[in-house]
Amino acid sequence: MKTNLEGKIVAITGGATGIGRATAVAFAREGAKVALIDIDKAGCDETVALIEAAGSKASVGLGDLSTGDGVATATKAALDRFGGVLDVLVNNVGSGAVRSFDQLTDEEWEKTFQLNFMSYVRTCRLALPIMRERGGVIVNNASDLARQPEPVPVDYGASKSAVLALTKSLARAEAPKIRVNAVAPGPVWTPFWSKPGGFAETMGKFHNMPPKQAVEHEMSLRQLPLGRLGEPEEVANVILFLASDLASFVTSSVWGVDGGSVRSII
Repeated sequence: MKTNLEGKIVAITGGATGIGRATAVAFAREGAKVALIDIDKAGCDETVALIEAAGSKASVGLGDLSTGDGVATATKAALDRFGGVLDVLVNNVGSGAVRSFDQLTDEEWEKTFQLNFMSYVRTCRLALPIMRERGGVIVNNASDLARQPEPVPVDYGASKSAVLALTKSLARAEAPKIRVNAVAPGPVWTPFWSKPGGFAETMGKFHNMPPKQAVEHEMSLRQLPLGRLGEPEEVANVILFLASDLASFVTSSVWGVDGGSVRSII
């Protein structure tokens, strides 16, 4: 089956590491040109090398995606190399830490929503005028916690629920020329988890356990049918499908890539 992604221009926020990097490489292997939008220059440079090794071209736009100016500057810089054209937008950037509701301040709630939700709003605002002329696809990276919230991290789950609401609204508003879908990953082992201050370390503090033991404990609580964390490439494969012509009749959908963590039938 052919994806028909060759020659397409794909912008990926948070493309420097993790799911974003795996997605960038997956698109490059299909012949798409990839515009990386991130704050991490070193990580972007490594991803660019992987894209070029796959035989494709890349550009980079650097900026703080938790701010309006950062999103605008980085997105413009990334797309300028490809003539301002855009066929696919993958909203992937995000961050989180494990904290209880009582521990969260207003400032921490605001910080979570600015990066995990408002960055998506802002990139869509920039992308839609381009896509309305030529058609396009938007894929938003949400989370299983958007559909099945856990006690922690409540701010992260709430921000991802907002992403799903945005996805559904835009899918209806922009059809039939633009398709808008979301992936909802479960726990996937990336720097999002392993970095200092990431999910693993903060989960360890929350459960009063070493990070690795805390992650294993959390997975046992969630009773994942597949019994393991996912890999970034497993999410990238679904994003690639949703962006391709293979999913030409798919819009306003939420695709779980979660090892079976979500139990609801809807």
